[in-house]
Amino acid sequence: MSWRTIVISRRAKLDYQLGYMVVRNEEITKIHLSEISTVLVESTAVSLTASLLSELTKKKIKVIFCDEKRNPSSELVGYYGSHDTSNKIRKQIQWSSGMKEAVWTEIVTDKIRKQKELLENLGKEESELLDSYLGEIQWNDETNREGHAAKVYFNALFGVSFTRTADSLVNAALNYGYSIILSAFTREVTANGYITQLGLFHDNMFNQFNLASDLMEPFRILIDWKVVHMKLQQFEHEEKMQLVNMLNHEVRIDGKVQYVNNAIKIYCKSIFDALNENDSSLIRFYKVEL
Repeated sequence: MSWRTIVISRRAKLDYQLGYMVVRNEEITKIHLSEISTVLVESTAVSLTASLLSELTKKKIKVIFCDEKRNPSSELVGYYGSHDTSNKIRKQIQWSSGMKEAVWTEIVTDKIRKQKELLENLGKEESELLDSYLGEIQWNDETNREGHAAKVYFNALFGVSFTRTADSLVNAALNYGYSIILSAFTREVTANGYITQLGLFHDNMFNQFNLASDLMEPFRILIDWKVVHMKLQQFEHEEKMQLVNMLNHEVRIDGKVQYVNNAIKIYCKSIFDALNENDSSLIRFYKVEL
């Protein structure tokens, strides 16, 4: 499996040559495409050849472009993620509401469980309240335990005055990290032949990444954990690279230790298997030592 996240943070020209991405600036660096999972183009002073973009798309390598403030603003998404994309989309449209609700219930449960574990790791007594929410989760999270848990969780992590809508360094870091994780999930959704607009729970007509937004929920905690320990005084290039590097953090999934990038592949594949075979027991969640 590919594993490298390549960050281009200064002026450079990128092109393709005999299976390699060639980075030309003061020096020339060659990286074989088979090693690359994600390319983050952080600087707007970067030029890329059409042949490189074509090869990156064929290899299903996620390419993220940043704006003038070096924040992720767009990404490269291929039209055809799988040879049988049309058949996959038909199946996606036919996923039963009952099965989608079953999968969403599992996702929400795992998300709150991981939030509880992080609070336990930090010695926060609010973990007990999240533990009680786990026992109260109903089918399809009809009583919105996820929303209640989020308020308790974020206030425990960042203070009772914290809100996710505030203009702050913490929110800037969280949003940046979440956008990197979301991009990894959109890559896997499209690489498996599905479309990102049709979600399980998320159903916003203005969100073209509804399905990726659903699937990424348990992985948000990895970003939360990192941001809590960063003790932010600023949010610049070094801090952003720490969040990008979370894709190379090791977790355990399906009995093996994997990088987060690969864990996302395994997890997404298990979700699609569960939906297509009407069996939520096929879902494989990751575990991590925080």
